[in-house]
Amino acid sequence: MTETEAERQLLIVEDDDAFARALGRSFERRGYGVKQASNLAEVEALLAAGSPGYAVVDLKLNGEASGLACVQMLHQHNPKMLIVVLTGFASIATAVEAIKLGACHYLAKPSNTDDIEAAFGRAAGTTEVELTNRSTSIKTLEWERIHETLAETGFNISETARRLGMHRRTLARKLGKQQVK
Repeated sequence: MTETEAERQLLIVEDDDAFARALGRSFERRGYGVKQASNLAEVEALLAAGSPGYAVVDLKLNGEASGLACVQMLHQHNPKMLIVVLTGFASIATAVEAIKLGACHYLAKPSNTDDIEAAFGRAAGTTEVELTNRSTSIKTLEWERIHETLAETGFNISETARRLGMHRRTLARKLGKQQVK
């Protein structure tokens, strides 16, 4: 495999098989070679066979370590790999951690192939981002705190509710209203 072919290799780490297949087909039409994994063990096996230049990682993998552990593993394997994290659990805390661990960008679901490819292209960052004067709302702060605690507890709802000092049903209701994937 030539260096250019290796650079156009994409690893999709997503536990939703239908979404992963659709995303994979879309990237294949754009000239990427696509490999898919749904957990850390599959990622390790794929990395043993080669090193892709790009990766798309879901933040929450079913009942396993978060996608942040996957980002860390991918970055340690190849520090030049461009990694985009996709999540339905968007929060400032997880975005910061993803970037610290080696992701080049962080996108909230739903995101499509255009969004992801644009994120790969903006890996270096820019000072041209527009700054807003809008302050953060109480609801946004609450939502971010809930997600930060969810990530700390490995997405355990009962433990998260206990740490936040709220009833488990109240937390479940709040999460249900946000249509989190």
